[in-house]
Amino acid sequence: MHWQTHTVFNQPIPLNNSNLYLSDGALCEAVTREGASWDSDFLASIGQQLGTAESLELGRLANVNPPELLRYDAQGRRLDDVHFHPAWHLLMQALCTNRVHNLAWEEDARSGAFVARAARFMLHAQVEAGSLCPITMTFAATPLLLQMLPAPFQDWTTPLLSDRYDSHLLPGGQKRGLLIGMGMTEKQGGSDVMSNTTRAERLDDGSYRLVGHKWFFSVPQSDAHLVLAQTAGGLSCFFVPRFLPDGQRNAIRLERLKDKLGNRSNASCEVEFQDAIGWLLGQEGEGIRLILKMGGMTRFDCALGSHAMMRRAFSLAIYHAHQRHVFGNPLIQQPLMRHVLSRMALQLEGQTALLFRLARAWDRRADAKEALWARFIYACGEICDLQTWHSVCGRSDGGAGRHWLLRGERAAAALPGDAGKQYLGRFRQYYVPGCAARSQ
Repeated sequence: MHWQTHTVFNQPIPLNNSNLYLSDGALCEAVTREGASWDSDFLASIGQQLGTAESLELGRLANVNPPELLRYDAQGRRLDDVHFHPAWHLLMQALCTNRVHNLAWEEDARSGAFVARAARFMLHAQVEAGSLCPITMTFAATPLLLQMLPAPFQDWTTPLLSDRYDSHLLPGGQKRGLLIGMGMTEKQGGSDVMSNTTRAERLDDGSYRLVGHKWFFSVPQSDAHLVLAQTAGGLSCFFVPRFLPDGQRNAIRLERLKDKLGNRSNASCEVEFQDAIGWLLGQEGEGIRLILKMGGMTRFDCALGSHAMMRRAFSLAIYHAHQRHVFGNPLIQQPLMRHVLSRMALQLEGQTALLFRLARAWDRRADAKEALWARFIYACGEICDLQTWHSVCGRSDGGAGRHWLLRGERAAAALPGDAGKQYLGRFRQYYVPGCAARSQ
């Protein structure tokens, strides 16, 4: 029996097996212009690998198979673990192999390493964005931990700087590679972390006992989290490992995974600290100062990830317009479509230039002028992201499993907080008496 009802035509074939780096002229130029031309050959290799049908399928699988919370085993024993689809682990392995989590912090890091790392990040984000969350937080936390690792965890330095991904449930010192998360947000406060109620009490051995909760605990499977808690000296930052030095699990209870609009492949959790043990980083009352050191880097990655997803959406849109015919001509030849795509291209090229100039400023952060420029210009970059997001992701072809671009870009733009809040923070720091001193 013949079951065919029609022939499919005038539909583009999937955009597979393209080089995500070499096909992006603006990115290639930005990498060279901002001082990372030495990484061009490796970036081309990464771009070729990530543009394959196999890599893109891994991204799809990770998004349609979200993580699963395992609170208890079959016998009722507490697990507090998260199960991921195998595609997630393969994506994470590639990210760590390409050193997206620590390239700029290597002892022999070359000039332009921050720019090269930003380009690698952008290429990976076009395949799957959720896996960049643990990479971003690990990248931001590593320089702080290299300076302030508590004494019982000095053997973490080597795995922090390795190119290995290790998902085994083991103490950090026994692993080949590590992930670091952050825990700041609580139910009552959101971005107002000064209202946090989690308490930390100093113990006789110098560690602290934490009691409280976090409403948004990113990457709960991380080997340690940097957690904000209140002490007698004010809001402070604590190193809270998954395993204690004696090998016992820390008392971090995973309560629920967030059901998110985007970033679905990545686990974000609600947790409670039931006498969890943490180690103070810096001094009591310095929590905000230490978190701000990392916040600029995580926010930059959020802007970069949003831009990468818009770049992928634009690639799909222009590819679609070249192959699809309407009213007797390819869609790309229709005047209105050419106008829309041209505007997208201009917006994206401008963003590429801005973001990679910002990456160069991070590379030269020892220069006071470059550091100041970077801190002010970030919010401008996010505003550009928000304005371009609708015109690019919202107007690109949303079929064939590409909805993750629309959802993921919106989530990435929202995660660091609104640009107005960030500008207000900069204004307070530089123009309100006393704020600058407290942020140093």
